Amino acid sequence: MSEIQSVCVFCGSRTGHDPAYASAASELGKRLAESGRTLVFGGGHIGLMGVVANATLEHGGSAIGVIPESLQQKELAHSGVQDMRIVDSMHTRKAMMADEADAFIALPGGLGTFEELCEILTWAQLGFHRKPVALLNVNGYYDHLIQMIDHGISEGFMLDRHRKLVAVVESVDEFFALLATAPSLPSDEESLWEKT
Repeated sequence: MSEIQSVCVFCGSRTGHDPAYASAASELGKRLAESGRTLVFGGGHIGLMGVVANATLEHGGSAIGVIPESLQQKELAHSGVQDMRIVDSMHTRKAMMADEADAFIALPGGLGTFEELCEILTWAQLGFHRKPVALLNVNGYYDHLIQMIDHGISEGFMLDRHRKLVAVVESVDEFFALLATAPSLPSDEESLWEKT
């Protein structure tokens, strides 16, 4: 696999109650810019989406926003993003974000974030892509989701190797350490983050 040049960020259209969520989003955007990697995101100016985009742009980084026309018309599109892709549907949005990204990370968010994350993991499980996927587990936000995945494995609805489709990181530093050492993506039998 070639070096990771772009990272798709799934995250909330709200900032949440704890300032740690926005702080993590801001740090992620800053680090993407400093590393020369392009942010790929849902194109909105609100919530954690806006925070990560603002930080990326404020530190001289580049961003690709992808937003459905119906949301753009509600003035949700980030006006500072020069490369804003206006698409016809949420389905097109997710497909384009996936195509533009070399890796994915989910910050805290709501149902939309859960849905984006689960879909990209499902695509990995089915072999539609072999790109790394990570959860930024700020303040243990995703602990219950991780437990649910483990429960699905223990109940026989998933295989052990499916747990390895997502890397769980506790900090932006840990995520960038993973990006720096991400190997060529291995077979289905191995973790996307483990060296073959």
